Amino acid sequence: MRLRTVLATALVLSLPAALAAQTPATREAPDAVMLQFSQLADLFGNRLVAAFDSIPEAKYDFRPTPVEQSIGYIAQHLESANYDLCEQLGDARHPRTAKDSLADTIKARWPKDTLVARLDASLRFCDTVMGQMGKLTSPAHAGSLLLLETDLAEHYSQLSVYMRLLGLVPPSALPRANRTAIELPASTLPAYVGAYELAPGLDLDVTQRGRALFIVSTIGGPPRRLWPESATDFFIKEVDAQITFIRDASGTVTGLILHQYGRDRPARKVP
Repeated sequence: MRLRTVLATALVLSLPAALAAQTPATREAPDAVMLQFSQLADLFGNRLVAAFDSIPEAKYDFRPTPVEQSIGYIAQHLESANYDLCEQLGDARHPRTAKDSLADTIKARWPKDTLVARLDASLRFCDTVMGQMGKLTSPAHAGSLLLLETDLAEHYSQLSVYMRLLGLVPPSALPRANRTAIELPASTLPAYVGAYELAPGLDLDVTQRGRALFIVSTIGGPPRRLWPESATDFFIKEVDAQITFIRDASGTVTGLILHQYGRDRPARKVP
């Protein structure tokens, strides 16, 4: 989750976030539904942290009208809400200190670095909890996840409006970094072709068409071209996502890593 996995309808490259507070040895395999919750939390959580980080500290008292929340107030509210909702997903608990008991209006005036760091920590807590869950079968867990996702999305939308009123550009509206594609010999491309398992029931299929590679998720969406930046690194133009292929000591491609929303998600190549 920082929130530091959605090609959505364009190309769903979601990442595994295993499910229920169990030990790694007994943890159930994640399902595609849970992966989508993890992916959306990644998306909006990462955008929120980037937004708060880009707003000057002098503007943290800003509110469009007297009855609305200030930017600092939104930051501390999100931290608290994240812990409250994600504690409902398992047995993990966030240790409270005296600072957590302070009034919201006091916490809203903490330094920017403190607010951003605490928000980031709450998102990492949620990420850990979601990664320890089992298959999503509990209506109560589904409700908590929906509340988490909608709260993150709603407050990102709110913060985006504030930023535009201040003459700032929200992270989701910023242009992506320019990437330069290179040519790879067509004879080298078959080595990358195959299915890569992100989680049981969720593969990324890489195929070759002429001198180009394409990738598609088994969840759905059209194939998207992989543009090479090097012999191992590729990018997708339609979304901000990159792929790094992994080779073993003999040079055989054995897996890939999906880079998206500040995350690095490994997938093994299916034999």
